[in-house]
Amino acid sequence: MTQYNTATLGNGLRIIALPSASPVVYCGYQINAGTADEQPAEEGMAHFCEHVTFKGTSRRTALDVINSLEKVGGELNAFTTKTDTVYYSAILKDYLPLAVDLLTDIVFHSIYPQKEIEKEVEVICDEIESYNDSPAELIYDEFENLLFDGHPLGHNILGKAERVRRFTTSDALGFARRHYRPGNSVFFAYGDIDFGELISLLEKQTGSRRAASSSDTDGPRQAVNSPLPVLTEYRPQTITVDKQTHQAHVMVGNRAYSIHDKRRMPLYLLNNILGGPGLSARLNLSLRERRGLVYTVESTMVSYGSTGLWSIYFGCDTRDIEECRMLVRAELDRFVRTPLTPEELATAKSQIKGQIGIACDNRENFALDFGKSFLHYGWEKDITSLYRNIDSITAGEIQAVAKELFVQERLTTLIYR
Repeated sequence: MTQYNTATLGNGLRIIALPSASPVVYCGYQINAGTADEQPAEEGMAHFCEHVTFKGTSRRTALDVINSLEKVGGELNAFTTKTDTVYYSAILKDYLPLAVDLLTDIVFHSIYPQKEIEKEVEVICDEIESYNDSPAELIYDEFENLLFDGHPLGHNILGKAERVRRFTTSDALGFARRHYRPGNSVFFAYGDIDFGELISLLEKQTGSRRAASSSDTDGPRQAVNSPLPVLTEYRPQTITVDKQTHQAHVMVGNRAYSIHDKRRMPLYLLNNILGGPGLSARLNLSLRERRGLVYTVESTMVSYGSTGLWSIYFGCDTRDIEECRMLVRAELDRFVRTPLTPEELATAKSQIKGQIGIACDNRENFALDFGKSFLHYGWEKDITSLYRNIDSITAGEIQAVAKELFVQERLTTLIYR
């Protein structure tokens, strides 16, 4: 079992660290604040804050923030998702105090100066317009908005340029003060570090001591935020949009399972067989390898705290849309009608466990992953337990998921042509 070190400070900040022999440390803050937490007039604010958080604190100018880690060869990065915002660094272990100082300063003490905002806002708007010019990316967000019917989980992460241009220092400070709080955050670290030293650094930088009672840290905890609105009833739709692009882009999918649903793991395995990254995925074999109809075809699944989604994407020539849709339908029906053989099931399990093992060898991604699990669910991510869960999946469970999610009448379809 993976051996993590965990602690909680008196201000509610939770700390999780995984020791390793590597002198390179990945560390940062995972904050329970993403696109889904924006208020109606704030769409795009979480991503906006991610950008302008780097633009100065009471102690550092924007240039100081950029240079602090780069001058010792380190890296500073950030990203925004539907449910969280992450600020993190990659640094040699000798410079861990510098990384903790900088990360804490920008996350909790950024001042979002208007002068810097006015410069950065055009960078953000260029990113938005570039994204709008990429239908293969844009269709994912529009599809999620259809699937979740205007719910915050369906909102575009980048927002709209006309709204972003109106954001001010006051707006950014308001969002940060609501969400960028120690009790709504996790600090994660992965590398050759002393956990006691890390706690001392975070105590110093946040002005809060470690919780005195062991009961303050025992058991799983989750970041606390305002509850999301209740999802409306799911209404399957089929929509075609005239984009006048050379290639057609098509998505098909359904609402799926939350992170807590026992059906999530059978879907996880099923999704990998159907349209995972392997060239042997059934959709890739059917649409690309055997018929040469597409360059890209894939299926994806995402699980949130209260819901989830599953979808298929492919891009093809406009004249091949219906043939591709028919082939996709055939593969879905195949899962519905015919359970996997013992040999197929064993091969699928070996494949996905191998993929997981290789992915975990990417230390940066693994650090981000275990930080997120601890932030949202209080879980200490354990690959051995994950393998056991995969091994327990049955062919009957996979077929039952297919019968529930792949029903034609329950699928939403979005076509760009």
